[in-house]
Amino acid sequence: MFFQNQFWRMLALMLVIAGAAIAGGALIVAHAQQQQQPPQIRAEAITTQQQPASRQRRAGEPADAQQPVAPSPTATPATAADDETTLSEDEVVRVDTNLTNVLLSAIDKNKRFVSTLKQEDIRVLEDGVPQQVFTFTRQVDLPLTLAIVIDTSSSQEYTLSDEKAAARSFVDSVLRAGKDEVAVVSFTGETTLEQGLTGSIQRVRRAIDRVEFVPPSGYIGGGMVVGGTPPISGDNQQIAGSTALWDAVWVTCDEILTESSEQTRRAVILLTDGVDTFSTKKLQEAVERAIKADTLIFAIGIGDRYRFGGVDEGSLRKITERTGGRAYFPKSEADLRDAFAQIQKELREQYLIAYSPTNKTRDGSFRQLKVEVVNPDLKKENLRLVYRQGYFAKGGATPPPARARRP
Repeated sequence: MFFQNQFWRMLALMLVIAGAAIAGGALIVAHAQQQQQPPQIRAEAITTQQQPASRQRRAGEPADAQQPVAPSPTATPATAADDETTLSEDEVVRVDTNLTNVLLSAIDKNKRFVSTLKQEDIRVLEDGVPQQVFTFTRQVDLPLTLAIVIDTSSSQEYTLSDEKAAARSFVDSVLRAGKDEVAVVSFTGETTLEQGLTGSIQRVRRAIDRVEFVPPSGYIGGGMVVGGTPPISGDNQQIAGSTALWDAVWVTCDEILTESSEQTRRAVILLTDGVDTFSTKKLQEAVERAIKADTLIFAIGIGDRYRFGGVDEGSLRKITERTGGRAYFPKSEADLRDAFAQIQKELREQYLIAYSPTNKTRDGSFRQLKVEVVNPDLKKENLRLVYRQGYFAKGGATPPPARARRP
C-alpha cells in the first residue's frame, strides 16, 4: 500500500510539473507573439459633441465606424450561378491591364514647376530597359487623400505652434469639399489617430488644434527626463519621451490611406525633425509600405536645433525621394509657409506616365525606375525630375479571371 501511495503521489507531482511547464511555454509563446505585433495606431478620444470618443484599435483591425472614412461602393449581390456562367471571348472584358503608373514632377533651376513637358521629351526605363509609354498627361484635378502626420515629441516643443498654424493654412487652401479628404495623425513613441479621413475643413482644423506636446513625467526641458513617477512611469514614460517615426509612417500608409479610393492621389505630409528613437520598423520598411500603398511622402524637416542638434536631413531625403515626394527644411516661419505652398502646388502640377512593363514576370520583386530627359534643349536646363524610384511587381503567375461585361 505504501508503494502504491508513493506511486500515485509521484504521478500527481509529475502531472503538476508538466502542466506548469506547458503553461509557462504558452506564456513565452504569447509574449513572443506580442513582441512581433506590427505598429499600432491609437484612436484618440474626442470629447466634442460632433465627434464621440473612439476606442483603441490595433493595426489590421477595421476602422471604427465613428471615424469618417471614404465610402466604399456597394456591390449588388451575385449568385453562384452568375459567377459560374461560361462566356465566349466576345462577351468577356479582361480587366488585368498590367499597366504601371508613375507620377512625375519637373522643376527648373529656379525651383519653378515645369508644365510644358511632352511625351517625346522624356524616356522611362525599368531595371535599365526602355519602356513604351502609352499615356503622358498632366493631372491637375485628381482628388487628394492626404494624411498630415505631426511629431509631438520633446524636440518639437518650441516649434509645434508654428507647425500647427501652417498646417491649418495648408488645409484651408488645399481641401476641396466633396472631393478631397484629409486625416490628422500625431506621434511620439506611439501613433495616435486624431482625425480619420474627412472632407470637413472644420473637423481637420479641430484635430490640428488638439495636437499638443505632452511632457512625460519628470520632464525638465531640453529633452531631459528625471526619474519617473506615476501615472507615467516605466514603459509609458519611455513611450511619451521617444519618437517612433518610421512606425508612424508605416501604420499611416497601412491603415489610414489604404481606406481611400485607388482613384485618388495619396500623400503623407510629415512634420518632424527626422530623428527616430523607438520604431520597430526600419526606414526601408516604411518606404516599401508607402510604395505598396501608392503614397507620396513629403517631409517638412523642422526641430529644435539648439537643444536637440537639428534635423536629420539625410533620413528625410531618403524616405521622400524614394517615394516620389520631396523634403523641405525651413529656417523661418515664412519658409515654413512656403514649404506648404510648394507641396500644394506639386500635388496639383504632376504628370501621369503609364506604360506596360516589358518584364511580365509576376514575382513580387522590386523594379527600379528611371525617368530621364532626352530632349537636347531641355537637357541644357538641368531639370530636376521627381518620381518614385521603383515599385513592387504583382505576385502570382496567373492573371485574375475574366469577368463578363454586364449591362
